[in-house]
Amino acid sequence: MSEHRYEVEVVWSGETKDYRSYSRNHELLTTGRPPISATSDPKFRGDATRWNPEQLLVAALSDCHMLWYLHLCATSGVVVTSYRDTAVGVMDDERFRAVTLRPHITVTDPAMVDTAHALHKDAHSKCFIANSVNFPVGHEPTIVVE
Repeated sequence: MSEHRYEVEVVWSGETKDYRSYSRNHELLTTGRPPISATSDPKFRGDATRWNPEQLLVAALSDCHMLWYLHLCATSGVVVTSYRDTAVGVMDDERFRAVTLRPHITVTDPAMVDTAHALHKDAHSKCFIANSVNFPVGHEPTIVVE
């Protein structure tokens, strides 16, 4: 089995003299890519204009599923012309309880719709991120024909 490494740098500066007033803003960096302005969730004194780790986890699950799904569609003869997911993660005070992916997909032929639906199960089983979390990741796809 091969090993894949992903290196990310998290950079913060400021002063933690007081819990209520220190900045939660930070940057996520990796070589050759633009930085991501991140923070904590606004409920935990973060900046509502920046990404937070919870959103990034939901985004990673949605993105991984989409990339596998498009791969499987391409190799199965399903022509997708549009994919838009409105993913939602639900957590309590300690952990994520579930994430639901709600992709809206457009295909070119009505004969592709059944296969397009079925490929979500295969994409889920191949998604590295979904296979790494300890909570359910559900799928509620909508597939339309252009």
